Amino acid sequence: MLPPGNMPAMAHDPIAFELFKNAIFSIADEMALTVFRTTYSGVLKDNMDYSTGFADGDGKLVAQGLTLPGHLGSVPTAMDAVMRHYRDDMRPGDVFIMNDPFDGGMHLPDIFVFKPLYHEGKRLAFACTVCHHTDVGGRVAGSNASDSTEIYAEGLRIAPLKLYEAGTLNKTLMTIIEKNVRLPVKVFGDLRAQLAACHIAEQQFADLVAKYGAGETTALMRETVDYAERLTRAALAKLPDGEWSFEDWIDDDGIDYGTPIRLYVTLRKKGDHMVVDWTGTNPQVKGAINNTLSFTKAASYTGIRSVLPPGIPNNEGVFRAIEVICPAGTVGNGVLPAACAARGLTGFRMTDCMFGALAMMLPDRVKAAGDGGNTGISIGGYDACRKPFIYVDFTCGAWGARPWADGLDGNSHMFANMASHSIEVTEAEEPIQLLAYEFVPDKAGAGKYRGGVPFKRDYRFLEDEAVLQVRADRRDHRPFGLYGGNPGGPSENYLNPQAENRILPGKFTMTIRRGDVFRHVLAGAGGWGDPLDRDPAAVLKDVRNELLSPQKAADDYGVIVDTARWAVDAAATARRREEIRRARNWEVVPKVQWQDPPKPEQKSVAAE
Repeated sequence: MLPPGNMPAMAHDPIAFELFKNAIFSIADEMALTVFRTTYSGVLKDNMDYSTGFADGDGKLVAQGLTLPGHLGSVPTAMDAVMRHYRDDMRPGDVFIMNDPFDGGMHLPDIFVFKPLYHEGKRLAFACTVCHHTDVGGRVAGSNASDSTEIYAEGLRIAPLKLYEAGTLNKTLMTIIEKNVRLPVKVFGDLRAQLAACHIAEQQFADLVAKYGAGETTALMRETVDYAERLTRAALAKLPDGEWSFEDWIDDDGIDYGTPIRLYVTLRKKGDHMVVDWTGTNPQVKGAINNTLSFTKAASYTGIRSVLPPGIPNNEGVFRAIEVICPAGTVGNGVLPAACAARGLTGFRMTDCMFGALAMMLPDRVKAAGDGGNTGISIGGYDACRKPFIYVDFTCGAWGARPWADGLDGNSHMFANMASHSIEVTEAEEPIQLLAYEFVPDKAGAGKYRGGVPFKRDYRFLEDEAVLQVRADRRDHRPFGLYGGNPGGPSENYLNPQAENRILPGKFTMTIRRGDVFRHVLAGAGGWGDPLDRDPAAVLKDVRNELLSPQKAADDYGVIVDTARWAVDAAATARRREEIRRARNWEVVPKVQWQDPPKPEQKSVAAE
C-alpha cells in the first residue's frame, strides 16, 4: 500500500478521507477558539460575533468554524473580491484585509483577514477570519447606527488591501486605521487575534501537507467540497418540488418612521436544486438597514440548512446547489451609497421570512417567527479624562414555536448563534449597570405550542454623557405564528421606566446622561397551532413559572388556573374553551383536517 503522501489523486480510501475531512474542519474550529481566547472586545469574547474558515488555493470555502450562520455567505464573497484584485499578485507572507460592503464585504465593522498558505512556493489554501470590531469610526460610536443615510457616514471603508506584504506590515494602512477609530487598542488587539488564528491554521495545515503531500491535500480539499455538494443535492432531492412564496414586513428604517419595508421571497425547488428568489423585496432605503448580497445569501442558506439533515459540511459545495437571487438596488442587495451598518436587522428578518415560505413546503418541520433577530445596542462616549468607551451588545433570545414543541426561551436566534455578555464583566469594564435581565410574561405567542418567552434588560448609565444607539424591530409587525398560532408580543423601548417611563421608537440615536436607565424588551416569538389545543398542564406550568398570567391563560388558552391549589379547573376550562370557540364564529372541524397544510398557491401563513 502506498504511503499517504504518494496516494494517487481521487483514489481516496473512505477512512482516510473521513480523517482528512475532520482534520480540515478542526483547523477551522481551532481558529475560532483562538479568536475567542485572544480577542480584546466584548462583542467578540462574549457575543462571539465572528467567523473563521478555510479555503483552497483558488479561494473556494472548504470548511467553516464553530461560529455564526450569519456569515455563511460572507467568506466566499469576500474571497472572490480578494481573488479578483490579487489572484496573480500573491506570495508567501502576504496577508489581506478588507471590509468594503461594495467590494466583497458585509458592513464596515466586519473586518476580514485572509492569509494565503504556501508549500514549496505554491499556494494551496487560505486561512480566513471575519470579526465584528467594536468601532471603525463614523458618526456614531460603535459604527452601527441605523439612522445613517449613506455609507460615507458609517466609518472607515477598507478596500481589499495587503495588510502584510511578503511578511512586512503595511504601517501606512495601520496608521490610517489607528487615526480613524475610537478604540485603536481594542481594534488592533482584535486584528492580532485574527492574525493569531491564521497563524494557527498555517501551522496545522503544514502538518497536513507533510502527512498527505501537496497533491493529495489539494485533491482531498476538492473532494470535501464535492462531498458536501453531493449530500446537499441528495437531501434536496427528497424534498417536495414546487413553488412557495411568503411576505413579511420590517416596521421602518429609522428614518421614514411608520413606513413599512416589504420582504418577499419565493422558493422554487425542482429535483436537487433550490432557487431562493427575493424579487419583490422593497427597494433600498435611506436608513442603514440595507443588506449586502452576501448577507442575504447567508439568510437564505441558513433557512435551507435548517430543513436539511445534520452532518453536511458548511462549504462551497452546499452553495452550488442553492441559487440566491436578489435584484440590485433592493434592501436585500444595496448599491452605492446605501447605508448598511445595521443590516443585521434585515438579515435576521429575512431568515424568518425564509421560515414562512418553508413552513408551506414542510409544515411539520419549520418553526414560527422568533423575536425578530438580535437587537443592537451601543453606548459610547468619553469619561472625565476624555478616555473613550464603547459598549456594543447584540441581544436576542426567543425562538418561534415548533410543530412538535414550544419555542426556546433565552436562546440565541438560529442566524446568530451568539452568547450574552457577562453582567459582571460588563459592569467591571464599562460605565454601565445591568439592573434587570429577566423573562417577561404574557408576550409569547399562544398556540398548541407557544412561542419562546422574551426577556428584558435595564441598563443604567454611570458617566456624565454618552450616545445611545438602538436598532430594534417587530413592534408594528409582530413575529408571525403558524397554522393558527398567535403572533408574539411586540418589542418595547423605554427611557427611565421607573420615573418618566418615556416610550422610545424602535430605532434611534440619542444622548443619555448619568443615571439614565434604558430598558429594552424583546418581542415574543410566534406560536404554532390552535391555542385551544394546548395541554392544560403545559399552561399551568407556565403560570406557575410566571411566564404567563392567570388572566392571559384564560384569555388565550381558555385554561382556568386555580392559583390557591395550583391546579387546572377542568370544568371551568371546558366551558371557557367552548365560549372562545363560539366567539370565533367559525365551525369547529376535526383536528387532523384543521392542521392540513395550506395549498401551494397561498402567499402567506402569517397570523398577523
